[in-house]
Amino acid sequence: MHISEKQKSAENALAPRRRLRLHPDVLKLGLVSLLTDLSSEMIFSVFAVFFTTVAGASSALLGLVEGLADFSASALNYWAGWLSDRSGQRKWLSGAGYIFSTLAKLILLLSTALTALAIFRVVERLGKGFRGPPRDAWLAAIAAQESRGLAFGVHTALDKSGAVLGPLAAYAMLRWLGETAATYKMLFLVACVPAVLSVLVLSRVPEHPGTAHQRESLADNWRQLSPGFKRYLVPSGVFALAYFSLGFLLLKAHAMGFGVADIVLLYALFNSTCVLASPLVGMLGDRLGRGRIVLLGYALYAAVCLWLMLASKRWELLAAFALYGLFYAIDESQSKALIADIEPERRASAVGVYHFITGLMYIPASLLAGALWQLAPAWVFGSAAALAMVAMALFAGLRPTRHSS
Repeated sequence: MHISEKQKSAENALAPRRRLRLHPDVLKLGLVSLLTDLSSEMIFSVFAVFFTTVAGASSALLGLVEGLADFSASALNYWAGWLSDRSGQRKWLSGAGYIFSTLAKLILLLSTALTALAIFRVVERLGKGFRGPPRDAWLAAIAAQESRGLAFGVHTALDKSGAVLGPLAAYAMLRWLGETAATYKMLFLVACVPAVLSVLVLSRVPEHPGTAHQRESLADNWRQLSPGFKRYLVPSGVFALAYFSLGFLLLKAHAMGFGVADIVLLYALFNSTCVLASPLVGMLGDRLGRGRIVLLGYALYAAVCLWLMLASKRWELLAAFALYGLFYAIDESQSKALIADIEPERRASAVGVYHFITGLMYIPASLLAGALWQLAPAWVFGSAAALAMVAMALFAGLRPTRHSS
């Protein structure tokens, strides 16, 4: 059938608008993450207090459990990504991770003894580590390349919305019912509801399988990953060494005179900024190129760290928390979108390797930050800024986005 020039012009005019449209499954996966994070953050926001004051654990045991939880969150990343790329399956592997986390929360309904609490914390993070790579590969597959940054940005915004709503829900329950052991048990029960709902929502999202590589071993898988992705691991690993825990930023706020309630609001400011900025950052990445946005994230992190070295006024710290939320929006969403661009064939494996490597780097990063904090808090932020600038130089020199799709 003949198509007139006028019709072609009309279609071309509509093309950019179509590219900005999000696939409905992006929003469904975002809703799954929102419900899961709402559930998890309700519990995590009170876990440390419950573990030490109600259950009677020592701070040393809390540190050990938190360290094991952080390691477990990244321990299964590469394996889960490899399994997903080997089988081509995304949905059931992602679902297994969500179910794993949900079952872990049900442990709290059966027992709140120290052993049960420790098992919950570690197992729940194992579920997070297992679901991440196949879900991110699934998300990359259903998002058009022209709007992939926006898709990851919207998903991050929905995910972090759960991190805002969860602590607020926990705070409301504790204020309403009082800080008693019975209230904590009721809170754990309520937190299981959105976790179960997230699994039900995920079951309604249709599978979008990837290309199967059924005979590929882990070693073969690593060899087949693109040179651009392997180059990206170098600046990513160095930058992870600069990535101190948000807890040190909260300690800085406390040292400057912010009370506990104020610090909770600062944490909410950080999360809220991330929620608002993530879709905008995603659209910017789609227009300017994700490599430039990732580099901008490194630069912003270095600038915030340098500012924190000198900050002495409360408004400066407020601004620093907001800018940190903007940086997190870039780092959390656009790094994954960039990986999807430079590794189109084995996306789940690439995301798994990325999280495994950066997760390992967070351990010495936290130890270094803890040691420097004892000497002088400003050294924590100064060393982080220096490492971030080294990562910027490596990214610019290695050019991981060269020859990417």
